[in-house]
Order: sequence, then structure tokens, then C-alpha cells
Amino acid sequence: MADAQPIALSIIVPCYKVEKYLPKCLDSLVNQTLDNIEAICINDGSPDSCIDILRDYEARYPGKVVVIDKQNEGVWKGRWDGIAIARGEYIGFLDSDDYAMPTFAESLYRAAKDNDADIAVCGFDRIELDTNKRLSREMASPRASFVIDEDPGRLVELNGAPWNKCFRASVLKNMRNLENPPTVLDDLAFHLLAYCDMHGKVVFVPDALVHYMVRAGSIINTVRKEQLESILAAFLCIRGYYEEARPELLGMLDAVAFLHLGVSLVFRLSCSKDVDIKAVISDMTAYLDKNFPTWRKSPYINWSYVRPRGGALSKLLVVQKVYKAHAMPAFLGLYRFMIDKLHIDIKW
Repeated sequence: MADAQPIALSIIVPCYKVEKYLPKCLDSLVNQTLDNIEAICINDGSPDSCIDILRDYEARYPGKVVVIDKQNEGVWKGRWDGIAIARGEYIGFLDSDDYAMPTFAESLYRAAKDNDADIAVCGFDRIELDTNKRLSREMASPRASFVIDEDPGRLVELNGAPWNKCFRASVLKNMRNLENPPTVLDDLAFHLLAYCDMHGKVVFVPDALVHYMVRAGSIINTVRKEQLESILAAFLCIRGYYEEARPELLGMLDAVAFLHLGVSLVFRLSCSKDVDIKAVISDMTAYLDKNFPTWRKSPYINWSYVRPRGGALSKLLVVQKVYKAHAMPAFLGLYRFMIDKLHIDIKW
């Protein structure tokens, strides 16, 4: 094909046991308003008909749909395989049971390209799969862009999933990997590895351009012991990378560790049966104090920093005070009641 346009955006789609949802996901990508994109679909040894569906789309959309068929090694390895062959100037992601709005690729790419940004972030809707009911709209309010080197604390605002973002490809292709990736909060670990190599701008698209599908009963996901051990070990490895390469970002990393380990993960642990939540909180507090020590007096979790910025930082400031007051068991009980009885899910 002569004079083919260079690929603007590569979108990586890991696939495993999603034959029921995969066509809708792929249809949303091949019908994007931005034409010069590629969807790199990783069939991760799926035992259902995923590979047949993918090969059909690859034949019908040559060059736009690219298929990697491999043995089952998990989402982490699949994403890295996709990054390795991506031809786009920027790289995005989409889960294979979700789908994107028609302007998803164009809006993210234009925002990133026009501002020479390292990351562009859009909003998303959390949709209940069985009823198609919208549970929440997130990251869709207008936000000012920022430069990581000038205001790294604002990285705490970003959600920990990659599928509502595009990243500068050169950063992802050169960032460090983990020898033992975590089996929970792996998306967050991926982000933190990327941030370690970023210095530039983060921009926002204030539109919900992804439908993130939530299966019934999955609002609360419990965590097994081995999963907990894997993410705690991964965070220590990541901190070692930051100490070596980006010590100026350690305050941001400590705040992220508190948010996602001390709050979100502890809440998920509290949902497990026969868990001594007081012991869990005590153990996590000791872990944070030892390894991420600035969380108690973080420059990014105080009123003077939070007041002009708001958002997730405001909620984090509240829960930090709850932690310091040793009131987390009661706080977690109230949070669980709001989800179970009132069907209100406040995202942290």
C-alpha cells in the first residue's frame, strides 16, 4: 500500500474468555473517527472462540486489526507483547469486554499530540453489564493540564486503569518491567512504572469515551493472601526504581501507596470472610510507615495543596485523618453499608 499514513495510535486489547463481548469491542475500534489507528489484539490462549473472531476481523480489516495468538501468560505479559510491536506514536488500551465511543481514539490522540503530552486522559462510564445501567461517570469533569516535573502530586488524581488513556509510545517501549508482576492492582503497577520515565505534560479530555462494563457482584472483589503478597512485593520493587531514577517523585509514590494500598486494597480485604480487619489495618499501617513513610505528612495530602485541586485528593485527605484517628474499622463498616444497603459506591 503506497503512501500509507503513519499509525497515530496503537490500541492494545488483551483477550481471554470474552467471545460473548469481543465483537462489540472490536466493532467500536474499527469504526473510530480517527482512521490511522491499529488495534493489536492479544489472544492469551483463550479456550473459547476468541481466536476465530479475531482472525475474522483481521481478515476484514487488514492493517487495522493485528492479532497475536499466544499461550496463556496473563494480561501483564500480553500488554508488553503488544507494546513491543506497536507502530503508533501513542499507545492506548481497551479491555476486550468494554467498548469505546467513536471519538475515543481521535479525542485522546489529538489532545496528546496538540499539547505534546506524555499522557492524555478521558472520562469513562461504569456500566452494569446485565442491565446496561450507568453506575457512575468518572474522570469526565474539566481538569487543568499539568506538567509532571512541576506538579507530580497531581498524578495521584489519575485512576489506575490504562483503558481511558493514551501514552507516548517511546516511554512505554523503554520503561522498566517487573520480574514478578503483581496479580492484583497490576494496572496501577503498570502506571507507576510509566510515571517513573515521564517528565512532561498530562492533559484531560472531559468526555466519557469508554464504557467500562461491570459484571453483577463485581463491585466488591476480595483479595487472596498470595495476591496481597504479590502487590506489596511489587510496590517495594517499584519504590527501588524511584529511589534510583526519580527520587523527586517519592512523595507522589508514597501518596499513591496510601490511596491504593492503605485505602482501596484494605477495603477489599475487609470484604473477605473471617478477616481480622484491625490486624489488617495494623499490618498495612506498619508496611506504609516502613516503606512509604511520607504518607502521614505528605505535601500532597494537606489542606493547602488539596483546596485548589479537590477531586480524589479531597477524599484522600479525609481518609488520612480517619487513619490517624484509628477509626478505619468503623469507616470501612460504613463504606460497606453504603454499597450493600444503599447501593452507593464512592470510588477512591
